[in-house]
Amino acid sequence: MDAPVIVVGAGPAGLSLSAELRLGGSEVIVLDKLPQPSGESRGLGFTARTMELFDQRGLLPRFGTTETSALGHFGGMPLDYSVLPGAHFGARGIPQARVEKVLADWSTELGAEIRRGWEVTGITVVGGDDGDSNSGVELEADTPGGPRRLRARYVVGCDGGRSTIRAGGGFSFPGTPATMEMFLADVAGCGLRARQIGELRPGGMVMSAPLGDGVDRIIVCERGTPPRRRTGPPAFAEVADAWERLTGEDIRGGTGLWVSSFGNAAYQVTEYRRGPLLLAGDAAHTHLPAGGQGMSVSIQDAMNLGWKLAATVGGRAPAGLLDTYQAERHPVGARLLMNTRAQGYLYLSGTTVQPLRQVFAELMELPEAGRHLAGMVSGLDIRYHSGSEGHPLVGRRIPGQELIGAAGKTSTTGLLHRGRGVLLTLTEQSEQRELHRAAAAWADRIDQVTATPHEPPAGSPLAGTTAALIRPDGYVAWAESHAEHAEPSADSMKAALTSWFGPPH
Repeated sequence: MDAPVIVVGAGPAGLSLSAELRLGGSEVIVLDKLPQPSGESRGLGFTARTMELFDQRGLLPRFGTTETSALGHFGGMPLDYSVLPGAHFGARGIPQARVEKVLADWSTELGAEIRRGWEVTGITVVGGDDGDSNSGVELEADTPGGPRRLRARYVVGCDGGRSTIRAGGGFSFPGTPATMEMFLADVAGCGLRARQIGELRPGGMVMSAPLGDGVDRIIVCERGTPPRRRTGPPAFAEVADAWERLTGEDIRGGTGLWVSSFGNAAYQVTEYRRGPLLLAGDAAHTHLPAGGQGMSVSIQDAMNLGWKLAATVGGRAPAGLLDTYQAERHPVGARLLMNTRAQGYLYLSGTTVQPLRQVFAELMELPEAGRHLAGMVSGLDIRYHSGSEGHPLVGRRIPGQELIGAAGKTSTTGLLHRGRGVLLTLTEQSEQRELHRAAAAWADRIDQVTATPHEPPAGSPLAGTTAALIRPDGYVAWAESHAEHAEPSADSMKAALTSWFGPPH
């Protein structure tokens, strides 16, 4: 084996996954066909849930000042995220290229090997397809030094919407094809007025947002433009012509710094894993880029998969742990396609859907509807169903909360910097000692922390909670409160530890 895991694709998903694998103790090689990062930035920020994930790994300071806003949109209609306590639309103004640079630096610091200019040309599953220690995957690749052959126990395709791993691995990829072509460009010297939510025009929709230094990001969605199979990016003249048809404004005197095209296709694989082959990010799901969700969901895929795959190759995983990746992330991907297609209909279908837009706008004014949509687009409503929910925190992200413990101030996200599981007890009472004694047999996989919330906000989900078992990705595997038991239930906690972290050492 050249490595236990080979990740194909050095975008946000692949880089996040490689770092998570290293945190979990697995060797990993990342292959990317580009000789160097493209520097292009389709994404310009990340959602609140992904911001939490970066925070739990201590990465947020690397992005510099992060600006957030409570205001977003759904299908071009304003949506106020403050209807959810402490929520926001996400971090704005952070180009995808910077996200990739931060993730690449983090991954290599942890020991991942990134090989650029390596294009995978062939895939062969060898020794069976069940992902056990006798199986594996052979890859053929064109490299700067000529053709090479590599072998790994697992291969993860993070290689985008035209994934070689997905095609070569025989994954089923049903969905709906694109019905129109749209343009995205960064233009300089045009002095455009801001249309950050988007502006509906008789022939389509346009969007523009200032990026600074006289550069604007524009999106042009002109109805009646069938998708084209291109071998390269469109010319800036095409974008300028479409912009003028929709707005009457001539931007031909400006400079197209970067031009791209995209469509409204929506596809998702039926399975995220086929034996030793797995998919994450755009390789598993492609969709209209509505609401800035694509990069964030891809990173969340990687954070869910990384610790599970590292435990599997390290021989620590309980039976079936790797299958929970499909069980947990496929529904999230399906929900992503659902909401982006809905936004596309509302945004791009012209005057025929205006009555629907009016009804939808009225519904969005209802607090419950606003909370539902804000939770959906931000990812804050994600709950993984393990079949053993009892406490309201189980299956959800541990809430962000400052804590005071023996070592001073910390936080629920700070406890997760090492990428390990955490047993957090929130009281110093003597009855918690039984939990600590029971969890000692998992000391090689989880950390034990006793702390108290520092000024918890009213209605905090941690209110009344006495203990919580937190997975490495920040989701709660087990929890209990004062009301549940007269004494802490060490047996139920040990069952959760075994289910997610394997048998005791």
